Amino acid sequence: MGGNDDKGLTGTSEFDKLNRQVVKLVEGGKAPKSYIKCIAELEDFLNETLAKQKVTPKKMNATNARGLNAVKQKIKKNNKEYQSQIDAFRKDADAFMESSDEEEVPLPPKPTKVKFQDAFVAEEGPEDEEKGFSKVDKRGKAVPYSPESIQKHLRAIIESRGRKNVDRMEQIRVMEELTKIAEIPYLKIRVLQTLISTRFDLGSGAAAAMPLEQWKAAEKELSTLLTILEENKDHVVLENAEDWDDDEKVPTLGPDDKYIKIPGSVVSYIERLDDELTRSLQNIDPHTSEYIERLTDETSVYNLILKGLLYYETIRKDASLDVPQESLNRVIQRRLEHVYFKPAQVVKILEENSWKRVAGEINSSITPRSLSADPSKLIQVLCSYLFDNSEGIIRARAMLCQIYFLALHDEYYKARDMMLTSHLQENITNFDIATQILYNRTLVQVGLCAFRKGLIYDAQNTLQDICGSGRQKELLAQGVMIQRYSQVSPEQERLEKQRQLPFHMHINLELLECVYLTCSMLLEIPLLAQTGSSPDIKKRVISKTYRRMLEYHERQIFTGPPENTRDHVMQASKALAAGEWKKAIDFIHSIKIWDLMPKADEIKVMLAKQIQEEGLRTYLFTYAPFYDTLSIDTLSTMFELEPRKVASVVSKMISYEELAAALDQVTNTIIFRKGVELSRLQSLALALSDKASALIETNERTLEQRTQGSASAFNRKDGRQGGQRTGGQRTGRSGPRPGGNTQRQAGGTQFTGGALGAAVRG
Repeated sequence: MGGNDDKGLTGTSEFDKLNRQVVKLVEGGKAPKSYIKCIAELEDFLNETLAKQKVTPKKMNATNARGLNAVKQKIKKNNKEYQSQIDAFRKDADAFMESSDEEEVPLPPKPTKVKFQDAFVAEEGPEDEEKGFSKVDKRGKAVPYSPESIQKHLRAIIESRGRKNVDRMEQIRVMEELTKIAEIPYLKIRVLQTLISTRFDLGSGAAAAMPLEQWKAAEKELSTLLTILEENKDHVVLENAEDWDDDEKVPTLGPDDKYIKIPGSVVSYIERLDDELTRSLQNIDPHTSEYIERLTDETSVYNLILKGLLYYETIRKDASLDVPQESLNRVIQRRLEHVYFKPAQVVKILEENSWKRVAGEINSSITPRSLSADPSKLIQVLCSYLFDNSEGIIRARAMLCQIYFLALHDEYYKARDMMLTSHLQENITNFDIATQILYNRTLVQVGLCAFRKGLIYDAQNTLQDICGSGRQKELLAQGVMIQRYSQVSPEQERLEKQRQLPFHMHINLELLECVYLTCSMLLEIPLLAQTGSSPDIKKRVISKTYRRMLEYHERQIFTGPPENTRDHVMQASKALAAGEWKKAIDFIHSIKIWDLMPKADEIKVMLAKQIQEEGLRTYLFTYAPFYDTLSIDTLSTMFELEPRKVASVVSKMISYEELAAALDQVTNTIIFRKGVELSRLQSLALALSDKASALIETNERTLEQRTQGSASAFNRKDGRQGGQRTGGQRTGRSGPRPGGNTQRQAGGTQFTGGALGAAVRG
């Protein structure tokens, strides 16, 4: 028997086999002496190995360390039953082994005797009912439940976690019975922890969400657990606490102890409960009443998050407990993720309802009860705390949540400044996909906020990245894109579906497209008019998506009345380009989706004003070559704008060199400069000149490569060689103008470096 020492350390199968055999040989609570010798030596050998490991500089790998620890626990647990015999052996080994010959039972008990013992245990069952109750297992054996046996039952359940062919529902029923008989707080906490974990195991499949009744039960039990911890301040659940090994007795407070520490993570339970709710909402059809009913459970989760925060705040007051900062950060982040996308009124109601379920004397030091009346202040406090006490992903997400909330509540300039100073746009690709999705959502919300403020250029510029890609659904996690030309593996598809946001968090994609196309129209139509009347201007595209739609619309032989948002915008674009600004306003105003925005009437007034101004700019770009002078009053009447506003728009166009004209304030007229516009022949001559110079440049470069820049290769009359350059640009008389396709000097009708943008911004 003694030869099993090494085997017991490397693998436990032989040790388990030995123990199973010994059970049959135990007589009167005493095991064979040779077995006692074996397990005593095995324990000594193990202790020796552990002592060597502590002083050895080369540590064993994690797998071996875990295996060694498991064997240690198993031996320790097994040897407890024979501790008195082991102590006798260690006191005097020789005397112990000699006496064994006289006392040892010569023959093992017959199988009939074992059956008799089983029957005896079964008979004892009814007597135990006086203490609690008893159940019968599948083999007909009585399973007694008593406060003393709770820990043994829990140990067995914990050890079976993760194994196949385990009846989890049966385990849950067992633990529900145990909760009824658990009297002391320690046992209550232990049973509830194991019970909640086992319920979560039911929903650990890849696709299926956790059953609703199990979720409800877990939510109730977690609430009970937090209440017990609140009432019993001397019991604390900590991530770094050591496990209690003795199943025979429960831990008690010593003279120097302040707390009974129980291993576990309250924040992990809260996170898992929240995640399971999200999974459930993902799998429910959002257009049914079931989704609304399920959504009401969010209040319960939010209340648990608040209770969890209060619990961590309480235990962090004692520095001796060494509560990790990360746990508190995770709870606060969860709370923030539940409120950042909601309107202030909804957040206020949610907060008030949650605080009602917390005892009146309890308050939070981070987020006092008074903050529930001011949601914007609450969001700021939560985010500021995470800025100061966290780093990495949590900090980035906190910042994005705050920007999102500000943008949702029309605080555009604050949101924009925060977005720019965060520098997240530079390193967002380094974060996880969930954070990238949040970044996209925040960007869209900032763009929509700019639009509501009437900042058309800023709105279009912000929304360009998301809406110009044609992948809005995917980028905002609001639907799985159908990949036409690429094969998506089932694993990728599953991951994609898991990332999807619940329906109540969605941003309306139709509204988003409508805003983007309207902004693009207001910028592109004047630009098209400008490039159309001045052929020498370099062609510029603000939105490729919009241009494609416009070209497609123009190719249509017959266009009926607009049917959807896109049709309305396209027909409005056509009307605006033709100078029919009133018609354009009617088309834009008849889009029904504007009603979904807050203060829809104000937005329609803002859009009408923007269309009038852009109509004026379009008119001036189109008809400037045909006028010598033009009265501001005439334009004011034509576009129903105030003379001052007309003068302002014209002044901007002149200052940004978009219009070759002067404003005569005495006569209140625009005087157009003649002779600066190029004729068709002049434009073509300029284009030919640029192409010829580019060709010469290419030829010289080719020649230079072949001759390797030798002096005699290409001599010019002025003595300069083709190989000589200044800053990569030719400087000879026949060289091209710098930049290849240069625009004429200021004074024409050309568009120079971002002038349109400057004009719109100004």
